[in-house]
Amino acid sequence: MKSCSFSPISSKDSNILVLGTMPGTKSLELNQYYGHNQNNFWKFLFTIFKEEFSNDYETKKALLLKNKIALWDVLQYCDRVGSLDSAIKNEIANDFETFLKQHPKINTILFNGQKAAAFFKKYVHLKKDYNLIILPSTSPANAGISFQSKLDQWKIISTF
Repeated sequence: MKSCSFSPISSKDSNILVLGTMPGTKSLELNQYYGHNQNNFWKFLFTIFKEEFSNDYETKKALLLKNKIALWDVLQYCDRVGSLDSAIKNEIANDFETFLKQHPKINTILFNGQKAAAFFKKYVHLKKDYNLIILPSTSPANAGISFQSKLDQWKIISTF
């Protein structure tokens, strides 16, 4: 099945870019980043920034922008059955050269999981030095690390 990523959520003030790999089936169905209710991405951010959790997608996007965080995926297109990153084939990366030129305040790129970082390294060749940090995937498929351990590592997002 051909999958297509979403447009980025960003502002001219964004100084952090969080990158996933590609939206999963539930996210694509809902047309929302991290739409699967068992994915911890939004729970982590609301907890880290000490905000009351909301399921409202506009509130979630506002939380990102308030904290100068841009959100996107490494891949623009791919073939994949299901939601596992290991099933991705025939991938095409997003245009980071243009995006990063349009967002000159971004100096830190956080990867939501090893696979996002691997695809980024494979396809993206940066002309500027960025602080690149690989964080544990917030996906429910990443069950080998506890919620608290993942949350503790994700807290780095509040330090930039």
